[in-house]
Amino acid sequence: MSAVFSALTVAILYIASVWPTGQLGLVAVSSLLAAAAVIETGPASGLYVFIVSSAIGMLILPNRAAPLLYIMFFGYYPVVKSLIERAGKVFFQWLLKILVFNASLTVIWFLLRGLIFGSFGDTPGAALIYIAGNIIFVIFDYGYTKLIWFYIERVSKYMRK
Repeated sequence: MSAVFSALTVAILYIASVWPTGQLGLVAVSSLLAAAAVIETGPASGLYVFIVSSAIGMLILPNRAAPLLYIMFFGYYPVVKSLIERAGKVFFQWLLKILVFNASLTVIWFLLRGLIFGSFGDTPGAALIYIAGNIIFVIFDYGYTKLIWFYIERVSKYMRK
């Protein structure tokens, strides 16, 4: 099952790499397959989907932006989300999720700001990027949770047959 989810993930990442208009959305959708792997066979399977899809995506896709987005956040987030949501208190879960997102955003920021702004000096608007990013992340996580529940309620029962 992990191999099928990995192949589908790479197919969606391919579409994202050749259709840059919907790239961010398609990369987010591709991460739902890792979430499906976590639901069907556990976090290890989701991690396998992430690793295999990332490696194949970086090797064969014509544009590396989509697999890089997948590697830097969207690919491993379903596994991290499933582990975090096993913690007891909702406040603690949100705190951990926001910390993971901000750590990912910081890595992305330091890797890409030199390419975008041409220097590693102080960049105006960094605080605004973090504030907007956190607001968008909370909305993303809420919608992602709804899509996962849709999968569990409507699709998962057919996957186990």
